[in-house]
Formats: sequence, C-alpha cells, structure tokens
Amino acid sequence: QLQLVESGGGLVQPGGSLRLSCAASGSTLDYYAISWFRQAPGKEREGVSCIDSSTGGSTNYADSVKGRFTISRDNVKNTAYLHMNNLKSEDTGVYYCAVSRWYCSEPVLYYGKGTLVTVSS
Repeated sequence: QLQLVESGGGLVQPGGSLRLSCAASGSTLDYYAISWFRQAPGKEREGVSCIDSSTGGSTNYADSVKGRFTISRDNVKNTAYLHMNNLKSEDTGVYYCAVSRWYCSEPVLYYGKGTLVTVSS
C-alpha cells in the first residue's frame, strides 16, 4: 500500500522560504496526481496545489499562493515537493501531501500525516 511521508516543515520568519518533501513508498508515484493541502489552527483543510501524473503534468494553485509556491515531482526519487517563497503568517499550518489516480480532479486516495509550518517573527 502506498505510504506518504512529509518533511521539511519548521519555523520560518515572514518573507522566508521552505521546501516541503513528500516521499512515497510501497508504490510508484508515476500513476498518481499529487496534491498539497494545509490546515491552519481552527480552520478546515484546504487545497494548496496539485500536479497531475506524469502523463498530464499540469499544475494548479490556490489563489492565495500563486506566484509564491511551486509544486514539482521527481519520479526517479518517488518524491514530490512544494517550494514555498515569501511566506506569510497566514501560511502557518500543517501541510499534507495526498495522491489521487492520474489527475488532480480525481478523489484523494491517500494522505500523509503532515508536517507543521510556522511562519512567525
């Protein structure tokens, strides 16, 4: 069974950068679209970004992160990334990666356990 493990979270000052990683085991990521979600304290989980499987490769972003975040994938390493620049306090939350079959429009099949990002001075 596919398992996802996020890493790279931490404490960063406003304006700083982080790179989150999502490492997969148990299956290749080649056939999956990969999404990043986040959940801020007291708020519902929201979608941040998604990238289709290798076949499609198209990406999408929440309006709140466009121009600041970049999603990517390395199918050789079986890992996905979320590059986050110009971080703001409202980016604070637990970040989860998730997969769906082939396309971002398909239902999520698996979530990771998350990594905490705290943006604060």
